[in-house]
Amino acid sequence: MTFVLGVVLFALGIGISIALHEAGHMYSAKAFGMKVRRYFIGFGPTLYSFRRGETEYGLKAIPGGGFCDIAGMTTLEELHDPDERRRAFFRYSTWKRVVVLSAGSLTHFVLGIVLVYVMAVSTGLPNLQGLPIPPVVSQVSQCVNPGPGGSCPADSPAPAKNAGLQPGDRVLAVAGTPVQNFSELSAAIQSRSGPTEFQFDRDGQQRTVTVDVAQVPVSALGGEGDELVGAIGVVPSRTLHYGTLEAVGETVTFTGTMFVNTWEGLKQFPEKIPLLLNRIAGEYQPETPISVVGASVLGGDAVDAGTWATFLVLLAALNFFLGVFNLLPLLPLDGGHIAVNLYERVRNGLRRVRGRPDGPPVDYTRLLPLTYAVMIVFIGVSVLTITADIVNPIRLPR
Repeated sequence: MTFVLGVVLFALGIGISIALHEAGHMYSAKAFGMKVRRYFIGFGPTLYSFRRGETEYGLKAIPGGGFCDIAGMTTLEELHDPDERRRAFFRYSTWKRVVVLSAGSLTHFVLGIVLVYVMAVSTGLPNLQGLPIPPVVSQVSQCVNPGPGGSCPADSPAPAKNAGLQPGDRVLAVAGTPVQNFSELSAAIQSRSGPTEFQFDRDGQQRTVTVDVAQVPVSALGGEGDELVGAIGVVPSRTLHYGTLEAVGETVTFTGTMFVNTWEGLKQFPEKIPLLLNRIAGEYQPETPISVVGASVLGGDAVDAGTWATFLVLLAALNFFLGVFNLLPLLPLDGGHIAVNLYERVRNGLRRVRGRPDGPPVDYTRLLPLTYAVMIVFIGVSVLTITADIVNPIRLPR
């Protein structure tokens, strides 16, 4: 049931992101005085709509996107209403048009940054940069050397559990030696055996407890070999938490890392498309692209496992991807329209330098073959990714 709830919540998050994307176009256009005729979420037949002022707002039957209808997006559009001709999009200066066209992607970026900040001060940020992990206990294992099938013997609880250590405890020292991060804590534990004094902080109070460090094969801790090392059964946090002010700088750093990863993913996108066919054929390919269907499945897995940090980082990553993707200079994406408007601006500037009048607006009909080709590629990739996500979805590890 929690998995279904997670899928629904993630799908709702995608819907809100799309709605805000179109709202970014609408409000920026209205701010400049352009005429916005319609603002709809979805496509197809209209389910519900209402009019407020000069704009019609509504929902359509197919929840696959949305649109903001601004009068005169190109000079090809015939405008019979004098007010629409006066306030047509193409009549405004280039910088205003670029702002309106960019507003959708900028909204995705703002939403993603807000989500990252919320994570930093609540669930914590995933450690993408390999920063030192604080020596804080995130989880206490039931045992340190599970039997066949991962089962824990009832008569062999983990030393940390036996000694009363709890999630949230911050270990300060092992056998009198201070530890600054979880790597130092692990090294100190693995070098010990038998009763060992642990000093830790719990809710601001320093305490001391004796833990009977067990000896287990290094393979039981994920290593290789049969060498015996110390273990007490504590698991580190996989996220980093920050205070209200400290989170601001970390949000900027984390967001920058996510932008780099997003751009690298886009550059590698074409070479990963053939792998989708392997995934459809039944081969597990976790590094292949996913659709909103696959992202929703991962969101459901995150909620089902109680890892809200994963849920939020997936939603933030999706917003960063949508923002960057929409700025690619390809029609019919926003970036394609931005490229056309900037081309006209640069071309007219060069013509004026040579004493010539401005050239005519770009003829969009001549760009239609390229636009159709891009749309066919987008549709084809979407069909492949959705099919792969249905027949062989990528799941989060349990």
